[in-house]
Amino acid sequence: MQWLLQQFEDTSKLAEALDQLGISYTWHKVVPFVGELIPEPVVADPGSVVMFGSYTLWKNAEANGYRPGVFKLRPFVHEQVWHPYLLNGADALFLTLRDVPQRLADDGRDWFLRPVDDSKEEPGNVKSTGEIIRMAETVLALDEDEIPNGSLRHDTLLMLTEPVRILREWRLWVVDGRIVTYSLYKEGSRVVHRHEVDDDALDFGQRMVDINPGYSQAYVIDICRTEEGLKLLETNCLNAAGFYAADLVKLAAAIDGLARD
Repeated sequence: MQWLLQQFEDTSKLAEALDQLGISYTWHKVVPFVGELIPEPVVADPGSVVMFGSYTLWKNAEANGYRPGVFKLRPFVHEQVWHPYLLNGADALFLTLRDVPQRLADDGRDWFLRPVDDSKEEPGNVKSTGEIIRMAETVLALDEDEIPNGSLRHDTLLMLTEPVRILREWRLWVVDGRIVTYSLYKEGSRVVHRHEVDDDALDFGQRMVDINPGYSQAYVIDICRTEEGLKLLETNCLNAAGFYAADLVKLAAAIDGLARD
């Protein structure tokens, strides 16, 4: 597998793991708005290339026919098999950003908000209706061609759900249907990165993977413990997701060992 890395703090940690495994890689910058890599990679086999960095790398991977390249995902809220386990999504309100000012009442209510697509346009967070409306109006005041790639757009589909008290949150890394590493990343409202997971949470995560076997060859799944039990928070693109306290040697070895489709 040929590894192409975009320079970030997290990818520097990944590079250290690749060094330990004796796996070679190259560093690249991404031309803003264009998506080309500098320096241009010399690729021996487009069918055996993986990229890590920003989510927008998928465009370069697609343009060059890299496989696996970037593991793109279907929106997790569209996966019917997961609906009974979702913390947010099964009973969500879905609005495009352009519909927000007309269809969302400014009643002071709080909502958990995130884009449906795994595009990192806006991180999942809690906002009041007033804040959401003002955010939408700010974006709608711009012409479409003024909006940078990777930012909220007029047609971005948003998911709004009732906020729930979360006790602990974990990220699990899935490769070929198996959780290969994990990390705690939040306790209550406190950000905590530790390489640990409760046994029942790990079992729950693997069950979520098992009931949706064709979802993706590799991805991350975020789960949480609430007062009502364990829930599935969301899935994210493995190539662009934060590593927290994951075992990157195990992750890199699993990715490097992927068989071709």
